[in-house]
Amino acid sequence: MAQQKDARPGPVSIPSRAVDGSGGLSGIELTAAALSLLWLIISGAFFLFAGNDGADGLRFLLVMMVIFFPVGMIWVAAVGARSARIMREESARLQTAIDAIRHAYITQNQAGGRDQQPHPSIVKKLEEIAEAQKKAETTLAMFTSTRAAQIAVRAGTPDPETGDQPTLALGTPADALQPPLSTADFIRALHFPETADDQEGFAALRRALKDRPSAQLVQAAQDVLTLLSQDGIYMDDLRPDMARPELWRRFAKGERGRTIAALGGVRDRSSLALTAGRMKQDPIFRDAAHHFLRLFDKGFARFEETATDSEISELATTRTARAFMLLGRVTGTFD
Repeated sequence: MAQQKDARPGPVSIPSRAVDGSGGLSGIELTAAALSLLWLIISGAFFLFAGNDGADGLRFLLVMMVIFFPVGMIWVAAVGARSARIMREESARLQTAIDAIRHAYITQNQAGGRDQQPHPSIVKKLEEIAEAQKKAETTLAMFTSTRAAQIAVRAGTPDPETGDQPTLALGTPADALQPPLSTADFIRALHFPETADDQEGFAALRRALKDRPSAQLVQAAQDVLTLLSQDGIYMDDLRPDMARPELWRRFAKGERGRTIAALGGVRDRSSLALTAGRMKQDPIFRDAAHHFLRLFDKGFARFEETATDSEISELATTRTARAFMLLGRVTGTFD
């Protein structure tokens, strides 16, 4: 069997600065030298032939200033112009390198590169970023399994035909006996624990998983965050533009389109391109994303009824809200 052609992107070549005489005299330096020489000749000739009657120390100092001060100004301007030119060249060179790296990574993923080994530098970066999240996801799965086992023991198993929540002897749903989830716990659960040692985060998560509507949203958010991490997209890396609470309230009331476009504050082009490609190619990811968006829509509508503006702003900074901003832009929610 013929070996499959390696689709791994090779090392990205960074263009070197063009040889334009930057190691010697460039056009700027030659112009400055010519102007300096011209000024020295003109000013020297003027004072040489103007006569020396009444010359004294002050006149001599004034002569020196008149001769050499413009020369210094010429060279200051020349050095500044050269530095500006070098900075422009370095900026263009770095931007070209960044665009080449981004293009190579996006091309690999969109061409089916998931089944092939990515570039070692990309692998190292992704492994470092994913290490902490893997611990949190493992612990979260343990809590979810424990919660399901506790429900089965206390209230019996759900109806296999309807999947409804089991009822107690008097017909009261089991989750009706749970205390209402506080706003602070709801926000904290949607952000997920920071690390495996985040006791406060896991406590809020356990309480959210006891509330059925919140548990559905939390689990849907966990699914899309896990799928996004497979493409190296992590919510902690995104820095979206934050929208005003009024726009979030308008979204909760059912408003859609360009009037609430500020909610889609994610501007990272790489994350948007990778997510859009995954939406087109991966039906599992597409279904999970739409399911999450529906649950976030319903969950936020319930949350907005009692939340203050500061609580809405706090929720907008959670990992779940950032995933909504990213997927909302990709799916056209704000178009």
